[in-house]
Amino acid sequence: MEKYDVKFKKKYGQNFLKDSNIVKKIVDCASLDKNSLVIEVGPGGAIMTRELSIRAKQVVAYEIDCDLKEELNKRLIGCNNVDIYFKDFLEANLSADLSKYTYEKLFFVSNVPYYITTPILMKLINSKLKFKKIIMMVQKEVGDRFSTSPGNREYGSITVLLNYFFKVKKEFFVSRKQFVPEPKVDSVIVSFSEKENKLILKNFDNFQKLLKDSFQFKRKNLKNNLKSYDLNKISEVLSKYGLGLNVRAEQLKLEIFIDIANSISE
Repeated sequence: MEKYDVKFKKKYGQNFLKDSNIVKKIVDCASLDKNSLVIEVGPGGAIMTRELSIRAKQVVAYEIDCDLKEELNKRLIGCNNVDIYFKDFLEANLSADLSKYTYEKLFFVSNVPYYITTPILMKLINSKLKFKKIIMMVQKEVGDRFSTSPGNREYGSITVLLNYFFKVKKEFFVSRKQFVPEPKVDSVIVSFSEKENKLILKNFDNFQKLLKDSFQFKRKNLKNNLKSYDLNKISEVLSKYGLGLNVRAEQLKLEIFIDIANSISE
């Protein structure tokens, strides 16, 4: 078990893993090789960073807490393929940071601070970088939301959006007891594998707005949530699937949302 002699900062959501077997199991999900570059956010005590450095060609880690610099440098002695950027990942220019490296496959493997899980995913999507696979440890309830299917209570706009870009899979459960300090929630490892053949989408901004508006009031149907849209067009699309405007957003599959988005983008 890993031991840490650092002052944990609640404002950064710092909870460090202590079991190297869990770390190896997480990294196994990525299937890294020596042609891979891996991005990690919040290396903390470097237990995962060290494992990543063994398996990948290059590790680029982002740490917002500059007070961890001495500890990380000490723990990463000999890991010559690891670069730590002491800055806010959400403010980083990823394309510029990665331009100095040569690699064939790009991965993201991280135990991310839970309070910025969704912003990090959106950052990765909006970066336009081609990720072979994203492996994230997230709060269990968030993992359920990311990986659920239509008709379930957890199904929401972020579920549909992520499923447009990735094949989403819950890999395994991680108990809160595996962390220092122990958080108040359990976790799951979720993988996001690239989709080679995504469905054709005419206008991504329209698609994103449609999802946001469709789920704005979870208990209301599309007729009420999408009053500002051309409901005749939406009705025509829904009728192809045997549905009407009284349907709720949580009942619709990804392809139906894409069909509607393409219809209103014409």
